[in-house]
Amino acid sequence: MGTRVALPSPCVVILVGPGASGKSTWALANFPPETVVSSDRLRAVVGAGEDDLDASDDAFELLDEIVRRRVSRRLSTVIDTLGLNNDRRMKWLRMAREAQMPCVAVTFDVSEQQCRAQNRQRSHPLPAKTLTAQVRAWRAVKNLVHDEGFDIVMDAAPARIVPDRFVQSAEHAERQERQPVALRFGLHVGQFNFAGGRTATRSALTSVARAAEEAGFDSIYVMDHFRQIPQLGRPWEDFLESYSTLHYLAAVTERVRLGSLVTGVTYRNVAHLGKIVSTLDVLSGGRAICGLGLAWYRDEHLAYGWDFPETSERYAILEDALQLLPIMWGPGSPSFKGARIEVGEALCYPRPIQDHIPLVVGGGGERRTLRLAARYADMANVMGDLETVRRKREVLDEHCRAEDRDPNAVELTHLTTLLVGLDDHHVAELVDRHRRRGVPRQRAVAGLNAGTVADHIGRFRALVDAGTKESVVRLPDPLDSSAMEQMAAVISAFR
Repeated sequence: MGTRVALPSPCVVILVGPGASGKSTWALANFPPETVVSSDRLRAVVGAGEDDLDASDDAFELLDEIVRRRVSRRLSTVIDTLGLNNDRRMKWLRMAREAQMPCVAVTFDVSEQQCRAQNRQRSHPLPAKTLTAQVRAWRAVKNLVHDEGFDIVMDAAPARIVPDRFVQSAEHAERQERQPVALRFGLHVGQFNFAGGRTATRSALTSVARAAEEAGFDSIYVMDHFRQIPQLGRPWEDFLESYSTLHYLAAVTERVRLGSLVTGVTYRNVAHLGKIVSTLDVLSGGRAICGLGLAWYRDEHLAYGWDFPETSERYAILEDALQLLPIMWGPGSPSFKGARIEVGEALCYPRPIQDHIPLVVGGGGERRTLRLAARYADMANVMGDLETVRRKREVLDEHCRAEDRDPNAVELTHLTTLLVGLDDHHVAELVDRHRRRGVPRQRAVAGLNAGTVADHIGRFRALVDAGTKESVVRLPDPLDSSAMEQMAAVISAFR
């Protein structure tokens, strides 16, 4: 199948054309059946069958109510009917506008001869006079549709509804093929509730790490938490301590960089953290990365009996840590006195293998977090959509210039959840497998960033153009070999 027109999700799609022009066939070939609202099928609900024209008024009344309710929930809706009534088209367009959803008109400009030929193939053909009237009405309507205010008016070409981030993916992917650019990829491991429980954890984690290296990932990151965070699961789910896990990963991998994204500065004595990271660097053969952040999870602090200082206090500790750690890893054993941290001897033997362990500051706060990254770090890790990433890069550049530092010296990295399928049908299967109970598919698609290999190649190319140097991805099931195979295809496009 060639390139299909990408329509933004959610949207309202109105089919416009005479009977027997192929509207229903086109709709079901291009969109999930639950998104299609058909006047013919509704006649069968309120009348004696799809061909019960006496039930048309009741069918359209029901159709309008279904469309209204779906649109009020911002669910993509494909309206499969003639679309020849001007008042009805405008009513559906207004519904879309009120819900701030794009509205698309799809026109079926089929000759009268073809309509009649297709009508004869139907199990219940339209009466000849009815079809003639519909064809004449279509001729009057087709010149109006382009001036009625639809966001998109398109012929009945192959199409698909995708999250906004993928609408221009085909164009970006094509540019990546013509003019390839490089992008590093990291795997973010944030869940350890593997099938088989704790006795299977060691082998499962080993499999994930080795599969990531084989797929071409440049790094593996873990979260620095002591119980699962609410965004990903429940507090009592199995959750490994971060640096113990990283040291284990150092033993079962050969190439990937290893780090925590990001280490909470309140969890450990920072000088001790320097020793931990130096040990990781030595045991991994010089592959350590040190990520640092504010440690936002208050309940975790309370559960473990740690202080949870005010935000300003944590920022002060973070700034001290960004200054102290390079001293810990450097020559000699100088003392250090910061705003909140004081160390008599910054003594750390063995020294790291790397001359400079990269420092990553996690968080997109524009006033303080990115300023600290510009002043001290090698990388700033942010989340968000393309426009957010572009904005963070601009702010980071401004801070770098204010610190008299080359903006190119501080890379922007991006953290995202990802689901990759071979094609739209495969993506739909994966979404249904991984979405939480009660979550609509459309919302799950957006939350999982679910798309095809080509979708993601285009998305990552756009992120590179916005200033991203490394994309760190969280896969719903990193043990799924097919997920790693799809990621390998994405990664290879940037090599």
